[in-house]
Amino acid sequence: MTYQETVNYLFSKLPMYQRQGKAAYKADLSNTLALCKKLGNPETLFKSIHIAGTNGKGSSSHFIASILQDAGYKVGLYTSPHLLDFRERIKINGKMIPELEVIHFVENKSDLLEDISPSFFEWTVGLAFSYFAKEQVDIAVIETGLGGRLDSTNVITPLVSVITNIGLDHTQFLGNTLVKVATEKAGIIKEGVPVVIGETQEEVRGVFTEIAENLKSEIVFADQQSEIIDVPNLISYQKKNVQTAVIATKELRAFGFEVSNNHLVSGVEYMIRNTGLRGRWEVLQNKPTVIADTAHNKEGLAYTMKHLQDICKGEMRIVFGMVNDKNAESVMELLPDEAHYYLCEPEIERAKPIAELDDLFTSAKKNKKSFNKVSEAVKIAIADSQEDDIVYVGGSTFVVADALKFFN
Repeated sequence: MTYQETVNYLFSKLPMYQRQGKAAYKADLSNTLALCKKLGNPETLFKSIHIAGTNGKGSSSHFIASILQDAGYKVGLYTSPHLLDFRERIKINGKMIPELEVIHFVENKSDLLEDISPSFFEWTVGLAFSYFAKEQVDIAVIETGLGGRLDSTNVITPLVSVITNIGLDHTQFLGNTLVKVATEKAGIIKEGVPVVIGETQEEVRGVFTEIAENLKSEIVFADQQSEIIDVPNLISYQKKNVQTAVIATKELRAFGFEVSNNHLVSGVEYMIRNTGLRGRWEVLQNKPTVIADTAHNKEGLAYTMKHLQDICKGEMRIVFGMVNDKNAESVMELLPDEAHYYLCEPEIERAKPIAELDDLFTSAKKNKKSFNKVSEAVKIAIADSQEDDIVYVGGSTFVVADALKFFN
């Protein structure tokens, strides 16, 4: 098979949460444990750092990976979902897993699809862990997909665990209170393994401290530590993620990792160059400025909308779409009344139908136009703009993915 045929095979063969939603979600680790056993337990053959949280875990993962790369280490990075290419999920020192590695893994391990019937995410975890073990990475930065306790990545025993923050997202799986969500995320804390909490939230602080105490795990709240580094031109909403990443990386010094303050600064400053991260406040063009960001829940959009209002000198034009299982009503109050909205529907099964989104924005009395495709919305938003305007593309990872395809 070619690489594209291989990826198409995986998409069609395996249940995929990002596209299908709840029907593809498996709430236990049995498949992952069985898969890893068949693969020779590759998760035991490399050191790791494990990251969960409602918002910021992707950015924090990339900041940590970049700092460690800058310090001269061979660093694996596992994140999800991808935007344009499946291989974005699995990288070593910023380079995506080669196409041939994906092809050979699928061809050589296809029998496991029948024996274990893994989900798309479980299969991808197996591929990532096998690749990191084969390439003998010095350390792998592993981001959870959804939750923590029952997430497929939670078969590793990391050197350090990280939980960025807690918000009400994926409540159909994780619970409908902050305490319930925090308890699920805290499932990545392992006995004797230090844990870094990115944001002190009084509603859930006790959950983390109690679990850490019971497991004899040192706990550090990153936002209570003194400012470590100052990077010019850092986007305001990334400061918390940087603080979390810096504190977490410093914890690795106790395990023999030599990371200087210069590595911390340089790793943060050159994170995008080092890791190839896309879709986080990514500027796609200038005059007018077009920015894409994958913030997709109340907490994430609160940061990006504030920053957008702070920097916009002209009109705000927001290309906006969502997936069907997100609470659209909860984010409406965050969306600026003065903006012009270009509503759209990403090309996935989980997309919120454009008619429903249009009705919601009509009820909220927002200035809007509606389009069936993201590309159409982006094109008209740019055509409507003056040079000083900003076109913001977001509301869903999949809206951003479709926009990137338009610009590519």
